[in-house]
Amino acid sequence: MPRPARAPSIAERILLIRGERVLLDSDLAELYAVPTAVLNQAVSRSAGRLPADLAFRLTREEFRHLRSQAVISRSRK
Repeated sequence: MPRPARAPSIAERILLIRGERVLLDSDLAELYAVPTAVLNQAVSRSAGRLPADLAFRLTREEFRHLRSQAVISRSRK
C-alpha cells in the first residue's frame, strides 16, 4: 500500500534569500490555512504596524531561480 504524502515541516520550508531565512507567502498561507491572497492583503493592511523588514518581494531573477530549484528538487524525488 503506498504511503500518504508527508507535508513538509516548517523547517523544510525555510529558504535562504538575500542572506535572510524566509518563508514564502504561499507556504505561510498554507500553514495558516488561508488563501495566499488573503495573507498578502492582511500584510498590506497592517504594513504600518509591522517591522519594515518583515516582508519583501522577490525580484524576477530570484523568483526564476526559486522556480528552477523547485523543478530540480521535484525531479529528484
